[in-house]
Amino acid sequence: MVRSRPASRWTLLLSLLVLIGCIVVPGRTVKHENFKTCAQSGFCRRNRAYADNASEKGDSWASPYELDPATVHFKDGQLTGILIKTTAANEKLRLPLTVSFLESGAARLIVDEEKRLKGEIELRHDSKVNKKRYDDTGKWVLNGGLEVSKSATLNAETETGFTKVLYGPGDAYQAVIRHSPFHVDFQRDGQTHVQLNDRGLLNMEHWRPKVEKEGEDPPEEEDTWWEETFGGNTDSKPRGPESIALDVTFPGYNHVFGIPEHADSMSLKQTRGGEGNHENPYRMYNSDVFEYELSSPMTLYGSIPFMQAHRKNSTVGVFWLNAAETWVDIVKSTTSANPLSLGTKSKTNTQTHWFSEAGRLDLFILLGPSPKEISKTYGELTGYTQLPQHFAIAYHQCRWNYVTDEDVKEVDAKFDKYQIPYDVIWLDLEYTDDRKYFTWDPMTFPNPKGMEEQLDDHERKLVVLIDPHIKNSDNYFVSQELNSKGLAIKNKDGDAYDGWCWPGSSHWVDCFNPAVYPWWSSLHKYDRFKGSLPNVFIWNDMSEPSVFNGPETTMPKDNVHYGDWEHRDVHNLNGLTLINATYQALLERNKGDMRRPFILTRSYFAGAQRGSATWTGDNQATWEHLGVSLPMVLNNGIAGFPFIGADVGGFFHNPEKDLLTRWYQAGIWYPFFRAHAHIDTRRREPYLIPEPHRSIISQAIRLRYQLLPAWYTAFHEASVNGTPIVQPQYYVHPEDEAGFAIDDQLYLGNTGILAKPVVHEDVDVAHIYLADDEKYYDYFDYTVYQGAGKTHTVPAPIEKMPVLIQGGHIIPRRDRPRRSSGLMRWDPYTLVITLNKNGEAEGSLYVDDGETFDYERGAYIHRRFQFRDGALSSEDIGTKGPKTAEYLKTMKDVKLGRVVIIDPPAAWATQSTVDVSADGQTVGTAPLEFHDQQGGKASYAVVKNPGVGIGMAWHLGFPKI
Repeated sequence: MVRSRPASRWTLLLSLLVLIGCIVVPGRTVKHENFKTCAQSGFCRRNRAYADNASEKGDSWASPYELDPATVHFKDGQLTGILIKTTAANEKLRLPLTVSFLESGAARLIVDEEKRLKGEIELRHDSKVNKKRYDDTGKWVLNGGLEVSKSATLNAETETGFTKVLYGPGDAYQAVIRHSPFHVDFQRDGQTHVQLNDRGLLNMEHWRPKVEKEGEDPPEEEDTWWEETFGGNTDSKPRGPESIALDVTFPGYNHVFGIPEHADSMSLKQTRGGEGNHENPYRMYNSDVFEYELSSPMTLYGSIPFMQAHRKNSTVGVFWLNAAETWVDIVKSTTSANPLSLGTKSKTNTQTHWFSEAGRLDLFILLGPSPKEISKTYGELTGYTQLPQHFAIAYHQCRWNYVTDEDVKEVDAKFDKYQIPYDVIWLDLEYTDDRKYFTWDPMTFPNPKGMEEQLDDHERKLVVLIDPHIKNSDNYFVSQELNSKGLAIKNKDGDAYDGWCWPGSSHWVDCFNPAVYPWWSSLHKYDRFKGSLPNVFIWNDMSEPSVFNGPETTMPKDNVHYGDWEHRDVHNLNGLTLINATYQALLERNKGDMRRPFILTRSYFAGAQRGSATWTGDNQATWEHLGVSLPMVLNNGIAGFPFIGADVGGFFHNPEKDLLTRWYQAGIWYPFFRAHAHIDTRRREPYLIPEPHRSIISQAIRLRYQLLPAWYTAFHEASVNGTPIVQPQYYVHPEDEAGFAIDDQLYLGNTGILAKPVVHEDVDVAHIYLADDEKYYDYFDYTVYQGAGKTHTVPAPIEKMPVLIQGGHIIPRRDRPRRSSGLMRWDPYTLVITLNKNGEAEGSLYVDDGETFDYERGAYIHRRFQFRDGALSSEDIGTKGPKTAEYLKTMKDVKLGRVVIIDPPAAWATQSTVDVSADGQTVGTAPLEFHDQQGGKASYAVVKNPGVGIGMAWHLGFPKI
């Protein structure tokens, strides 16, 4: 967050001047001068120039990398060899290569530099940093899926100059490795889907000594090899130039997605200029960007270097495992069809060019072929999203800042007074004593336990901010311990790095150091974080890390972490290491009564999904920022981190009533649903909004609560197979080319619920694209929409959310309004059924205690609901464990309270009951009510109180047609 705190009369004056400036010039935007373009980043500029040179030479260009065939060895699913790089001076450099073919069907390619591996280089400036290329990224990121396939084999038909490896299910995949120049085609079913070094842009900047030439300036291409200055900071670069680059081509693919985080469309744009395209590559370098701009490849707070390419019925992926600053160029080339070949179409190739400042070349190739298989394979590698506590998927109320503990209690009471549900209230920076984390301001928060106990009475939680910068103060126990234990990140001279953040002079916790973990855990214990109770959870902000007086608002790249690794090597991992430390801390504070941690992080990398949620950062209260939140959330979801949302209402500025209302109607479809606001904004808790907007916002929040069973089931699905919680159009309909670029409507899990939030001013209709010819029903009044490949106009006045349900689904929900989700624990369930063209439907429900890890020992209910042949049944699809029977006993009185069938057979109008059986025994009948509707609205039928437990096997027999 971008914040300020008055500390003196001069600060007040400065704040006043800033405020006046905001009134005069309301359209503040990001300060571009604080962040590098590619032209200002030495290694980015060099690698772009390398690509330009190759392009200019055309067919005469030859990549200077070849695989020495005498070194190639293949055994047990792994190929090794030595790449030879021939320099302009004809020097031959050895680069060890390993290609692993994995049981998951993924392939992993690693290239390193022999001289650096052996330590046969000299560091400049008497530096003591590690001489190797950083090779520990996988230690932090990879979670499994690395078993090498013993069934992978060399293709006996391999021709001279090539090595071919068959692998994957049924040997359907093949890697075709050309030796000279080095090039790899990854094929599926005989067709090439991913090409490496096809354009010859592989470039590993090898170590070389600096040759001092007195009185001479370095050649232009060498001007950033040894030192680089930006924003008043000079990067000493003790290892010299060491970037890596590779071109990755997706032949026949027009759309690529992923590589968040960027405020841009989901289908990524080209980056070499032209109308509608970007001039700069997409950048991944976690940064605190003030009021970020839209439709931009600029870096933001998180980085996931995972890209998917999609075409009709085929998805492939590339995961670039590197935590250093990384840029990606995207160019699309179209090959015209041969006019003499009937039925052929033009072909688009998406050519990408990846370059990172440091580290080794390490990437995974995933061949799909479906989006779901890509999600599963990537999730096996980096871990699936956490299954959070149930409260975490409900509504969160936040602002910077609730000013006292009495203020928090009053807000809590007002939500109850106006009957608006919420689960979590948040405290930003100002709850601390003089910005010292793990403390409370004694003047404004004198009784934190009393505040937390009031929240707990209604099963509500508190989240407090704890950042990784520690106030540099002799009378602050956390600062004393950090320095006495030597746990701070160091500067290039080996001293604790001192920078400027909210507390002023600060040091940063080095969570790469294993000794940090027990210490950080100790700080979160109730006897040290005095005033905190078990319903308190943690927000790790500013973890890029954000340093106000550092280059690009972060710390210098030549700072040093544990293991003598430079910050340049690990920058994008920094936030992940803090998540890991905080996750362990929250586990350990509850030993003997373990609860799932909840952590919100701003900075993230691949793997962060295992322990945290995130959000899109410091957005603005504009219609444009509301609109871009949808592709940002969707893109993050397909990149493996689906527990994400945007600040509802916008962090900066004051939204007018319609914008705020529409943002809530959109926000209920974010997996992470939180309202948040800057300290200078007006208070905007929902109950403060005048009617009719207050009631409309309340209705939206209540819809989120009604659908919490469906949301929790979708979270569970994501936690076991990587399926995004909210899914874009191409993910659900991978065969429908017209929908591939649609990123402003979304599906909720596998429920068939299709939402199209209104994100434009003065709009009272929504245009929803339907790919298939199933019937879709308006969620609220059951209006029918049908027509494949068509855009349908759905009424969307301010009081109505455009939400449809696809035929063929059974949706679980809970209809009793409550103050918080915890108070809904024992409420009955409703099942909403939309029949497909065959008169059938299917859905599922996952339930556990919503708090502990007992589900890992069978303490859960997982049911599949099916409607076919005129009957609705419930089938157990869970796996029993030692806790199953005990949990089912606690849930025995939780019933199926109602069944709603949309568009039932008209013959049901003459019937009044359904037959009910449970556990194979007939138990009686339940009343059936038929409601006829006209004017394009489907009829519906309601079964009331069938009297069966939600965790039982049961069967409802409907009237025979």
